[in-house]
Amino acid sequence: MTAPAIHRVAQLDLVRKDWRWLFAEQRRAEIDAHFAAKRAEKPAMFNGRVLLARKPLFTGEGLSAEYFETDFASFLAWRDWGFPDRDVLNGFGMGALRSSDGAFVLGEMGPHTANAGRIYFAAGTPDPNDLRGDTVDIAGSVLREVEEELGLTERDYHVADDWCCVITDHSIAMMRVLTSDLPAETLRGKLKANLAAQASPELSDIHLVRSPADFTSTMPIFVTAFLAAQFS
Repeated sequence: MTAPAIHRVAQLDLVRKDWRWLFAEQRRAEIDAHFAAKRAEKPAMFNGRVLLARKPLFTGEGLSAEYFETDFASFLAWRDWGFPDRDVLNGFGMGALRSSDGAFVLGEMGPHTANAGRIYFAAGTPDPNDLRGDTVDIAGSVLREVEEELGLTERDYHVADDWCCVITDHSIAMMRVLTSDLPAETLRGKLKANLAAQASPELSDIHLVRSPADFTSTMPIFVTAFLAAQFS
């Protein structure tokens, strides 16, 4: 795998376009069988619609990309099978929550999710709910995921103006720092209380990261690359 590259940008220009994903069409039967097996293991999985990215381009202070719509089953198979179509990327937003005393606050995905045990910031592959016309609203997606996963609204943090985009071979993580007025332990306690109040929380725990010494093997490389850059 190529080492992640990091670009800081001020503007996102992300547009939905109609496009036929031949991988999803040509391997339909295999994809459906794969999803059926996964759902047998985790019945809470739902084959909804998602948006994946193509043709990313960094120019000046901006990032542009095209998005197309597909089903979650095709996305899951593409991911689980080692990303066989290299022209496609998972382009998603992340809310990099930071406490007032400089710790970053990450969530651990619950055992019923497709990413069980992984530790990262509130995030989600964009879906049609994130469309504003044909524009993919990643900023709105981040706010939605932070509220759904952590129970926080815009009143609970300050939103950075820019984006830190971490590029891997198969993903673009568009990260935006969200700074709370609460110190780390107080913030963690609030978030754990929010999780306890949810009927079916996506997260099973909250983790604090104060330095690279707190990195774990369950943190994706795009998360540790971002954090390493922040701490440096």
